[in-house]
Amino acid sequence: MRKHKAILRPRVADPKYNDTLVSQFINSLMLAGRKSTAQRIMYEAMDIAQERSGQPGLDIFKKAMTNAAPLIEVRSRRVGGATYQVPTEVRTERRTALGVRWLINYRCARGEKSMAQRLA
Repeated sequence: MRKHKAILRPRVADPKYNDTLVSQFINSLMLAGRKSTAQRIMYEAMDIAQERSGQPGLDIFKKAMTNAAPLIEVRSRRVGGATYQVPTEVRTERRTALGVRWLINYRCARGEKSMAQRLA
């Protein structure tokens, strides 16, 4: 066990939507410190999704995050000589981190031309 709990720094909201979840997604999307490029890709993807569905882009993004985030995961638990897979509830920080990671990894498997179209 840890002696001290890790201190969570407050997240800064993104400039366009003023939302911390969007800024977390942009930071995960960012490669090699190119934050302005990651912001441009994210905002273009939200605009494309908004044009396709007619709903606000932020609502579409939040719905996608709730759909992608897991509620339960299995963890290995050793009892005696056997190892069991025990389902456990996922903490909210880990749930959002996994959802962000899975959405970003999934966009790489898509075949559209630009990154914004893949995300949308």
